[in-house]
Amino acid sequence: MTKNAGDTELWVERTGKRQYTGRSSRGAEVLIGSVGDEGRFTPGELLKIALAACSGLSSDAALAHRLGDDVDVTIKVSGMAHDTEDRYPALAEELVVDLSSLDPAARERLLTVVHRAVDQHCTVGRTLERGAAVTLTVTGER
Repeated sequence: MTKNAGDTELWVERTGKRQYTGRSSRGAEVLIGSVGDEGRFTPGELLKIALAACSGLSSDAALAHRLGDDVDVTIKVSGMAHDTEDRYPALAEELVVDLSSLDPAARERLLTVVHRAVDQHCTVGRTLERGAAVTLTVTGER
């Protein structure tokens, strides 16, 4: 894997029994734990949130351009884990936005642009759809 100048470094640190804090070199933090840990996301929840956030960021300019900079957008994401395979076989997103100010033709144009923007620019969705090679190296150094 190549690293570009300016890439954000990402890592997690163990903070307790089955609890980690995710960190970025930009100073962001996210609390990670198991189902039932108050105030923490599970890794699967973070995956789903990453997908929804990526779709939102990918479609944001089109939505704001046509509906205003203060447009309210919520993207819900769901998907049940497979009981024996320990993976999500399918994820579903629902972008909730008020389109009532648009006539039917403008609404259809906006939906086309939103879908195209997400299909072309949502790195998380594209990675999930096409799969990605994952490697793990264990070292004795930090």
